[in-house]
Amino acid sequence: MQEVLYSSTRGDIGRIPASLAILRGLAPDGGLYVPEFIPQLQKSLREISSLSYQDTAFEVMKLFFTDFSEEELRYCIEHAYDSKFDTQEIAPMSEAGGAYFLELYHGATIAFKDMALSILPYLMTTSAKKNNVKNEIVILTATSGDTGKAALAGFADVPGTRIIVFYPKHGVSPIQERQMVTQKGDNTCVIGIEGNFDDAQNGVKKIFTDPELRKYMDSKGFQFSSANSINIGRLVPQIVYYVYSYAKLLKENRISDGDTINVVVPTGNFGNILAAYYAKNMGVPIARLICASNSNKVLFDFFRTGEYDRNREFVLTSSPSMDILISSNLERLIYHIAGDDARANAAFMDKLTKEGSYGITEEMKSRLSDFYGGYATEEETADTIKKLFEDTDYLIDTHTAVAAAVYNKYKKETGDSTVTIIASTASPYKFTRSVMNALGKGDEGKDDFELADELSKLSSVDIPDAVKSIRSAQIRHDKVIDRKDMEGAVREFLNI
Repeated sequence: MQEVLYSSTRGDIGRIPASLAILRGLAPDGGLYVPEFIPQLQKSLREISSLSYQDTAFEVMKLFFTDFSEEELRYCIEHAYDSKFDTQEIAPMSEAGGAYFLELYHGATIAFKDMALSILPYLMTTSAKKNNVKNEIVILTATSGDTGKAALAGFADVPGTRIIVFYPKHGVSPIQERQMVTQKGDNTCVIGIEGNFDDAQNGVKKIFTDPELRKYMDSKGFQFSSANSINIGRLVPQIVYYVYSYAKLLKENRISDGDTINVVVPTGNFGNILAAYYAKNMGVPIARLICASNSNKVLFDFFRTGEYDRNREFVLTSSPSMDILISSNLERLIYHIAGDDARANAAFMDKLTKEGSYGITEEMKSRLSDFYGGYATEEETADTIKKLFEDTDYLIDTHTAVAAAVYNKYKKETGDSTVTIIASTASPYKFTRSVMNALGKGDEGKDDFELADELSKLSSVDIPDAVKSIRSAQIRHDKVIDRKDMEGAVREFLNI
């Protein structure tokens, strides 16, 4: 098996093994780590169709994490994908409304981030041992709602780590916020900022790339890493469920070996759909990668025009995990379609920082032909939830509804009847009020937990333990700061 090394999308000198890329999270020059090549699957998809989720994960991850031994990698996988998931299958699929919904929300925090963040703490601590790291690892993360809780749950009380999560105080759902601010663990810190997700993400990147701070942290026995999908240890585990879902369709004779499928992904930071792009390049027959945006449609405009422009009004929507104007993982795609040219990519990213926009070349645009960008309005999102439930009794959350609405538009526009998987990224109970409003059953006089009770009666779907457990949980994190004070808050938590 050929060794896969990693380099920065912005050209930082050096090729490093996977374990070191996982530990660093972000390259010193602010770039994202990318594999020098995308490996091909070693087993056929027909062979993979007989494997469990855990064994499929091993077949995918061993190709990217080549400096991990089989024993190390299997240890990480077996401890990640266990009874914390409420279905034995880990990622079941449900057929409804002419598509297959890949349910990625059966983990501890009822969102797709669990699929990767269940394993990241094990990858991180294994990487630390492999590289003889003596420092305490400080996980520094910005969240638009889901990553934060999943990371907190994964790293809580993990020896040798601390975790600090920044979230937009007024930009997450009440359930999302409650999940984070009630998090237990002596090594956890959750801080709201007055600003939006992009402000939180920019603040985290600024802290990461400050060489003086990094040097000072090292002198105090700390080093930063990330749990966002900018970390390659977050991204690679997400490739697994696209390989697994194709193999499952094959096993159930929903498709024939070699048939192409389409994949629809509700997209904010671009990590989840980038994982599908990597799966396609590994050999999974994916025809179209359908990128679904909400009213913050910066990605829709990019795929339509080749111009990425964040200079626009930021909209708070009912799908807050997608309320993002700077999609960090798009940088990896830009790097690849520029011919793995770090210098060209760095110039685009510099222009984005200084001017808020950049335009790609015609040659680069021609390499985006597999992508289709679409968006759904708030009204279309709500209508999709209502119609799908009325027609099929199948209930989806607002983010999945954005994807379903965009898919319906895509079919109408293209007439494409290819078998399609929609990434269902969160439980409807994570966005109870918005879902109930969409069903015409909202009640302003009831809190989100009371509405969860109503939703359970209406849908005959049990309230997940992740919601039940926080209903009366003690609030442990109540700090809210200005975005300019993020570094000071980090120093205060670490007492440095």
